[in-house]
Amino acid sequence: MNWIQLTEEKQLQEIEQASHQQPVVIFKHSTRCSISATALGRLERNWNEGEMQSVKAYYLDLISFRTLSTRIAHTFDVAHQSPQILVIQKGECVYNASHWDIAYADVKKQLENLHN
Repeated sequence: MNWIQLTEEKQLQEIEQASHQQPVVIFKHSTRCSISATALGRLERNWNEGEMQSVKAYYLDLISFRTLSTRIAHTFDVAHQSPQILVIQKGECVYNASHWDIAYADVKKQLENLHN
């Protein structure tokens, strides 16, 4: 899986703008949490590049970039969780899941619903 590293606040504007052209996924990962490591591993093992070629996927190490994690919560009006996955479409968070609820099949279904 080819993550785009999310490390700067200016990238949130890029995400918001890009989401008007294609869906954007943000995965917020805690490098200190075993649940987060498991969720990330499951997501990466199941991610199908062919099915997700029209999606930009960003990865945030929220331990290293705590302020940016908080900014994401404010920008996209979602409660902060860790781990957490967000789907951004047309500048808004249209889906989010956290902890054990993070599943590739659910993300894929949400993205398919955006096109229907």
